[in-house]
Amino acid sequence: MSSLSSRATFRQLEYALAVADAGTMAGAAERLNVSQSAVSLAVADLEGVLGVQLFMRRKAKGVALTDAGRTILPEIRSMVAQADDLHSMARSLGEAVEGTLLLGCFPTLTPYLVPPILSGFPGRHPAVGIDLFEGSVDEMLQRLLDGRCEVALMYETGIVPDVATTTLFTLRPYVILPVNHRLARQDGAIALADLRDEPMVMAHMPPSDDMFDAVFGSADVRPDVRFRTTTAEAVRSLVACGAGYSVVLHRPSPTTTYAGPPLKYREIADDIPGVDVVLAHARSARLTRRTRAFIDFCDEVLTPTA
Repeated sequence: MSSLSSRATFRQLEYALAVADAGTMAGAAERLNVSQSAVSLAVADLEGVLGVQLFMRRKAKGVALTDAGRTILPEIRSMVAQADDLHSMARSLGEAVEGTLLLGCFPTLTPYLVPPILSGFPGRHPAVGIDLFEGSVDEMLQRLLDGRCEVALMYETGIVPDVATTTLFTLRPYVILPVNHRLARQDGAIALADLRDEPMVMAHMPPSDDMFDAVFGSADVRPDVRFRTTTAEAVRSLVACGAGYSVVLHRPSPTTTYAGPPLKYREIADDIPGVDVVLAHARSARLTRRTRAFIDFCDEVLTPTA
């Protein structure tokens, strides 16, 4: 790509990136505060330099990336980010970390990990802003690979080979029970076999299914799933009201729930696998200075929520 970049201008790359993000030439022109004809000409010139068509022009429907565009766009995005980082480095004479960090986070991790990040990271690097995106594993992986996220806080489950990870810590699953459950009144850890005939409330938030399969499979237990829900608080509230037990990774400080009744947390006696919480980034990405600073901060500060 280096030989091509000497012929393609930075403005052409920046304009093509704006078109991809906006979905239309007009939208890109508005973002860039230039004329639509200037955007269209820059993109056409870039396509001529590269020798491939990046966008399909569709009347009244904007543009769509071609196969070549989908392949080349992450490299364009990376080059633009590197150029921005170079400018920041030059302005700060190598001393400051600047810019906007594009951070992804899996929703069930957000309430535990993002607050300490927002409380601590800006104090160390006040010139860095954080743009947060929450989404599914597939959505975050796609954003990492196409450059719309620089780094993401995720579980290790579901990571693809093109994404590199740094493990922050490992979580060991808990059993949660309503306070009046027969097993809630006993002390000590609970064997999963003791829950074999009990109704279960399951969080249906991929990749949680993989976690449940690993945990129950290690104990040769097949759970009797009565309810499925897509939010962590719904799981806790249904359990608290007696709908069944569940297995969770996080243990919030309060024992009460949205529904009112409290919960009982019990450790699992079986030898079950833990779940790694990781920082993920595309293997092909050239990490910016702010991204490296963020990874170092998380590695030092973030701890298990237990």
